[in-house]
Amino acid sequence: MKAILCVEHGEPEKLAWTEVPDPEPGPGQVRIAVRAAGVNFPETLIIRNLYQFKPPLPFVPGGEAAGIVEAVGEGVTRVAPGQAVIAMTGTGAFAEKLLAHEHQLVPLPDGVPFDLAAGFVMTYGTSHHALRQRAALRPGETLLVLGAAGGVGLAAVEIGALLGARVIAAASSAEKLELARQHGAAFTLNYETDDLKERVKELTGGQGADVVYDPVGGRFAEPAFRSIAWNGRYLVVGFAAGDIPRLPLNLPLIKGAAIVGVFWGAFIQREPDVHAANMEELLGWWREGRLRPHVGARLPLREGAKAIRLLMDRQAMGKVILINDVA
Repeated sequence: MKAILCVEHGEPEKLAWTEVPDPEPGPGQVRIAVRAAGVNFPETLIIRNLYQFKPPLPFVPGGEAAGIVEAVGEGVTRVAPGQAVIAMTGTGAFAEKLLAHEHQLVPLPDGVPFDLAAGFVMTYGTSHHALRQRAALRPGETLLVLGAAGGVGLAAVEIGALLGARVIAAASSAEKLELARQHGAAFTLNYETDDLKERVKELTGGQGADVVYDPVGGRFAEPAFRSIAWNGRYLVVGFAAGDIPRLPLNLPLIKGAAIVGVFWGAFIQREPDVHAANMEELLGWWREGRLRPHVGARLPLREGAKAIRLLMDRQAMGKVILINDVA
C-alpha cells in the first residue's frame, strides 16, 4: 500500500509518499481501507517532534479517518468486514490502509459521506467536550471563539449556538467571519483590524465574555483574557499561532476567572463513557441537520504534506480532508 511517511522530523515538505507493507491486524485490531482522512493541527506538531505524543520514526501521520473494515483480528466483536467506520488512532491515517484497535472505532451513520465523517470526530469532539464539560456553558451566556473559521473554532461556533450561547466569532479576515456567521455566530470581530478587548466590551455592554474558547494562543491570548467577564472561563485548547502565551496571573484573580485546560485526547482515554455520551449527542445533532460540517479543502491522499502546510500557514477554513482517490 501507499502512505505518507515521516522518516525524519521537520517541515511537511520532508514527508514522503511511498510504498509500505500492508498492516496485519492482531488481537483486538481492525484493518480499514481508508476512503478519507481528516487533517488536524496536531499533525503540524507531531511531524516536527513538538507534540506531547512522540511516535518513533518512521511513522505515518494522521489521527482520524473514515473507511471500510477490511479485516479483523482475533476477539473483535463490535465491527465486521464490509462495515463503514470512523477511526480515531492518533497516527497512521494518511495511508491507503489503517490499523486501529476496536475501541478506536465509531460506526459510520447511514447516509453520511466519508469525507464529512473523516473530519468530524476530533474537531466536534474537542469543542463539545470543551463547552460541555470544561466550561459548563449555559444558555444566554456569551462565548468568544478565537480562530473561529478553523476546524475546532468553527465547530465551537456551531455547538455554542446550539447550546443557546451568544457567540462572538473572532478571525483574521472578512471571508472567515462570514463563514462563522453562516454557522451560528451572532457577532464578529476581526482581530487584525479591531481592538479585541474594546470590541468585546462593546458587544457585551461592558460585561465581557463568559467563556473564551482559544485554540490560537499567541498575541491574542492576553487581550482575550482581559475581555472576560466576572466568573468567566478561559479555555486553553491549543496554540495555532505557534507561541504559548504567558498570562499575568493577577488577571484571573481580579476577574474571579478560571483558566481551564482542554486535552481531548486524554479525556477520551480517562472518561470513555462520557466521551461515548458526547459522541451520541453530536451524531444525533448531525443526523437532525443541526450541525453542518464545513470542508474547506479536499486534496488527494498523496498530497498530505500540502494539506498540513495549509494548516501551518493558517490558510484553512473549516476542515481539510484527504481523499483516497484510488479506493
